[in-house]
Amino acid sequence: MVRTFCAGQKRQKDRRVLKDKGSMKESYFKGENLSERARKNLFILDAIRRRGPISKTDISGLIGLNVVTVSNYVDDFLHQKIVFEKEFDVSKGGRRPLLLDLNASSGYTMGIGVNLLNTIGVVTDLSGRIVHKVKKDKAGCHVKEVVDSILEIAGELMDRAKNERPRIRGIGIGIAGVVDSRREKVRWPERVGDSYHYVDVTIPLKDILEREFRYPVVIENDATVACFGEQWLALESDVKDLVYMFSGVGCGLMLNNEIYRGYSGCAGEVAIHSDRRQTPYFLDRWEADCGIREEYLKLSKWSKDASGQKGASLDPEKVTLGSIFEAAKKGEPLAIDIVRKAGQRLGVRTAYLVNLLNPQMVIIGGGIEQAGIALIEEIRQAVGEWCFQEAAGAVKIIPSRLGEDAIALGAASLIIRHTFAEVGE
Repeated sequence: MVRTFCAGQKRQKDRRVLKDKGSMKESYFKGENLSERARKNLFILDAIRRRGPISKTDISGLIGLNVVTVSNYVDDFLHQKIVFEKEFDVSKGGRRPLLLDLNASSGYTMGIGVNLLNTIGVVTDLSGRIVHKVKKDKAGCHVKEVVDSILEIAGELMDRAKNERPRIRGIGIGIAGVVDSRREKVRWPERVGDSYHYVDVTIPLKDILEREFRYPVVIENDATVACFGEQWLALESDVKDLVYMFSGVGCGLMLNNEIYRGYSGCAGEVAIHSDRRQTPYFLDRWEADCGIREEYLKLSKWSKDASGQKGASLDPEKVTLGSIFEAAKKGEPLAIDIVRKAGQRLGVRTAYLVNLLNPQMVIIGGGIEQAGIALIEEIRQAVGEWCFQEAAGAVKIIPSRLGEDAIALGAASLIIRHTFAEVGE
């Protein structure tokens, strides 16, 4: 089944940014096959972003490029005004060196993403600092609702970012589903009746956004950008092998400090898909929330506490994933038990990936981490039980440090990374 979404009604003139600037920048970004210059751009600018203010000598020692090469690149960065020189450093003999820092306000990016609970959009400067943020409760899981929400948030962010518009470098979108290698088409998991079927959904979202707002757009899988965002903004640069568990249905991967998408761009899908009506129970597709809400609704009818009273404190008509998480944190036995069992199931799946990939770190995110420490403890215990000692002893399992903003910030950071790579190209 193929669905196509048209651009819809035109927005007001004040939302048609950059219309009078003549030809727009090329409406795509380069892939991961970066040139030597682009890679050196990234090494140097990322060192300045993370460690600035920093001297050229310290950059050289940090990334392994000789000082002359660093100086040549820095001269270009200064000319482009993406970095600037500031006060002298303390001298260790001879002339005191100037320090370099990132000119974060020389450019801005927009990122929009959807997690289990919300749709969030941000505008950031080149350091990743949030300048504007829009957050809306998740309207639904159907593709049209998600696309409409993304367009609405993009429009609202443009209205708020009037001062930053001329310096916005691009828009990054983190969206669920299998994203093709050109970052334009998404195979969307759409529920049909009581089962899931992957239907071909043609979403010209990139084209819609580029024509509407006149900025380059990158479309990427939600778990992939969340994983990249954590590594780029929240972790030390020596964390090079990372798995981001996006709830129970997918994961983002960074291997040897590079985003890993696989041969056709769909790596990270941990659910097994089959069109057969009858599949073995262990191959059943999980809900994104690991079945927490459905389990709560089913068990709340029969659950009793120690005194014989009803064990569920929530109104079945108003139960949401967030309300179950809050109930668990407040000590409701039924909610705690369901969250722990979800953690056990997710822990077994995480353990398999830890054995397979031997990562330094696994981050639990996508919204499921908001269940709290009970969930994280069960995942850690399962990994300890089911993994080889060498893999289990090496991996660190933590909740997302970027929290609900992980997808949006990761999408925005992907634009920053492209911006750094393209300086002088």
